[in-house]
Amino acid sequence: MLAGKVVLVSGGSSGVGAAISLAAGAAGAEAVVLTGRNERAAREVTAALDEHGVKNLFLRTDLTDVAQARASVADTITAFGRVDCVVNAAGLTSRGTMLDTDPELFDQHVAVNLKSPWFIMADTIRHLKGRGAPGSIVNVISISELGGYDFLAPYVAAKSGLAGATRNAAHAHRWDRIRINGLDIGWTATAAEDAIQRSGHGAGDDWLEQADASVPMGKINRPDDLAEMVVFLLSDRSGVVTGSVIDWDQTVQGGQG
Repeated sequence: MLAGKVVLVSGGSSGVGAAISLAAGAAGAEAVVLTGRNERAAREVTAALDEHGVKNLFLRTDLTDVAQARASVADTITAFGRVDCVVNAAGLTSRGTMLDTDPELFDQHVAVNLKSPWFIMADTIRHLKGRGAPGSIVNVISISELGGYDFLAPYVAAKSGLAGATRNAAHAHRWDRIRINGLDIGWTATAAEDAIQRSGHGAGDDWLEQADASVPMGKINRPDDLAEMVVFLLSDRSGVVTGSVIDWDQTVQGGQG
């Protein structure tokens, strides 16, 4: 589905992003560029891409620094001559309520969950327009952007901003044939979620089994499932769809009980 495409996955070295990087490679991408801070995790992803003959590059990137985020687009273009598809998959989920979030924590959430994705989108769009080429962007957002738990206040604020930016950019650049969509993902089983369940919520070794048993479909989100949807949205198989922020969760907005 992504044959011949150069794909940049911000946050593509771990968690949902790693699954997307691998899925993009499996879908025939010419090259996959992944960013992140965990070099050990990145090596596992790049080794798997190497094994399948997919050109790849890891860019160590701290998304609290917007200059590094923007450099990931420029470095992708330098390495492979272009970028065709972008996924903003990184996310900061550290806890904070409206009353105990300090300015530093708030700024961290805005930087990672909104500001860096914004400028990655902007630089990608600028590049695509300069080439006169179509392209596709998918932002991994969060179902929490519609309200969320009280302990996710700064996360919710930033992710709701990203949802709005997704729709706005999609509308602004539809005539450039640049499709921009988002996924409002719910509770997902990742290594980062495991860590925060243990450190932030006192969860034990069986937290995932309990989580799976607590939801209607018998399991919370799995990264591989999300990755397949992202690849679909990046590809021509999703047709003309743009400006959509799709709920990927087991709660129905507006439903009661």
